[in-house]
Amino acid sequence: MLTTEQLNHFTTNGYLILPALADTGYCSSVIALAEQALSEDTAPIEYEADTRYPGAPISRDAEGGQTARRLLQAVSRSPLLANWATSEPLSQPLRQLLGDGARLSQVHHNCIMTKQPRFSSLTGWHRDSRYWQFQRAELVSVWLALRNETVENGCLLVLPGSHLWTVTPDQLDGALFLRADSTQNQRLLAQAITVPLQQGDVLLFHSNLFHAAGCNQTTQTKLSLVFTYRAADNPPMQGSRSASIDEIEI
Repeated sequence: MLTTEQLNHFTTNGYLILPALADTGYCSSVIALAEQALSEDTAPIEYEADTRYPGAPISRDAEGGQTARRLLQAVSRSPLLANWATSEPLSQPLRQLLGDGARLSQVHHNCIMTKQPRFSSLTGWHRDSRYWQFQRAELVSVWLALRNETVENGCLLVLPGSHLWTVTPDQLDGALFLRADSTQNQRLLAQAITVPLQQGDVLLFHSNLFHAAGCNQTTQTKLSLVFTYRAADNPPMQGSRSASIDEIEI
């Protein structure tokens, strides 16, 4: 159960860390599954070249173009992943935040993030809700650190409270990232904090929270299991990509 203090922290800041929600044994099992999928190139996979983020290879045919960014469709990959995504230790805090009948989206996130030592790209400041289509931009994402996450290997950075901000179109670029050349944005970005995680920690964050991540400058792949959930009364728009795969009640 989340405490009143934890609930208030999430409401105010748009994110919350749940320490050691998964044990070492579970994390090790998912790492083994991910490493096998990477070695066997088990689809579906998003590659760094597909993101077109700064520093990414320009195409899949370029050097590093076959560097995996995400192992997609985690729920369908293995019961090891699907069962954890709907397990009671995770479902309980999510129901506190989203209400009974909360649902797991199989369209958004639902992946193992694989930020690799070479050719991993920067992720600019963005809100995940920029390309999701729901009645309200009020979803919660779950980010499980399968290994320690640090500044050196590209841990997340967040702008606390930014899920409540109103930003104007001139503050965003064509891909809806915060523009670095905006004086107004530079004042906002001065509020950024890093979110280092220990193996087994879970970060919950609001879909409207601005967040970013650096490159992996270490020699070991950073692996994170990520899912997204919505309230029962916040369905995806009919006919949208967000509604293209059945959801799972938790």
